[in-house]
Amino acid sequence: MGEPRVTLVVDHLRQHGTSGIATYSRGLLQGLSAMTDAPPVTLVASRAPAGGNDPLGAWGWPVRSSPLPGPLLVRLWGRGMAAAVIGDGDVIHATSLATPPPRRTPMTVMVHDLAFREVPEAFPPSARRWHEAAFRRALRRAAALATPSERSAAAVIDAGAPADRVVVIPEGCDHLPVGDSDGAARLLQTLGVSTPYVLSVSTLEPRKNLGRLVEAYQMARDGLPEPWPLVVVGPQGWGPAFLPTPGVKLAGVVSDAVLAALYAGARCLVYVPLVEGWGLPPVEAMAACTPVVASPMPSTGGAALEVDPTDTDAIAAAIAAAAGDDRQRSELVTAGLLRAGELTWEGSARRHVELWREVAG
Repeated sequence: MGEPRVTLVVDHLRQHGTSGIATYSRGLLQGLSAMTDAPPVTLVASRAPAGGNDPLGAWGWPVRSSPLPGPLLVRLWGRGMAAAVIGDGDVIHATSLATPPPRRTPMTVMVHDLAFREVPEAFPPSARRWHEAAFRRALRRAAALATPSERSAAAVIDAGAPADRVVVIPEGCDHLPVGDSDGAARLLQTLGVSTPYVLSVSTLEPRKNLGRLVEAYQMARDGLPEPWPLVVVGPQGWGPAFLPTPGVKLAGVVSDAVLAALYAGARCLVYVPLVEGWGLPPVEAMAACTPVVASPMPSTGGAALEVDPTDTDAIAAAIAAAAGDDRQRSELVTAGLLRAGELTWEGSARRHVELWREVAG
């Protein structure tokens, strides 16, 4: 048998372009593109956007688009319908819990985490219900479940998945382009930032623990060499609106090139979510030679200054050390670069291909 024909379900690239799942999907496509022996790939998603500006078109692979919009297509998939768009490949890979009915085609599913179970209070009730039902469908439909970390794998097995159907495939962190320094400088000027700054990158929602982060920043601010601002990058998620306090600057959504430059220019990144199945922002920052303060998570591999996300005193002390202590900063930068060097999307893609060959064979 030759290489399996792989159908990749990548609807997040059309519907939720700034999400972690979208970043994973782009990274996987980047890794497959770098392989000289990649299998044939077809991309599947919902209705293409009007005007021809399709983010899937640039990858160079065939694209099968449903005539249905994303929310309706996913709803029908949940009911076992609308499978025609999937085509006739040898294996399906769903990049999230939004899984199509596979019929006779074996399917693999990336389960990023089960945070909706671990911190249910950080999700709206409708999201908890959808994720729970979607996870149960994935258990029934998938020949194998991939997770980015041993932590997520243990949670999936505890939730009922057979251990022999769960595979750990770490993600990469080499996806950001060369930084747009001019664009970052213009953004910072617009925000009124003319000094060094502390950076945080995440969706503004309860699971990301921004309330405690800001409280800790306010505690640490007076102890910094100067009252450097905290720049927060990311879209507004669900929950109460996140309102800035003195010294906190909301940058909103930025381009990948501007984000890369913001990482490179920051005194440190602070990322302290309540729970994380992998954790992309810390390793993105490490690749940019930026010290990282983070709650325990798989991606960092011990290269961050780890803190209890519920302990504001500990977060404040870590911010002061990572932003202001040159010796601590140097140690964190060195450890972070070593960790980032271990995580490439080509390596991740190769692990995916090994799994697809096994499932299709």
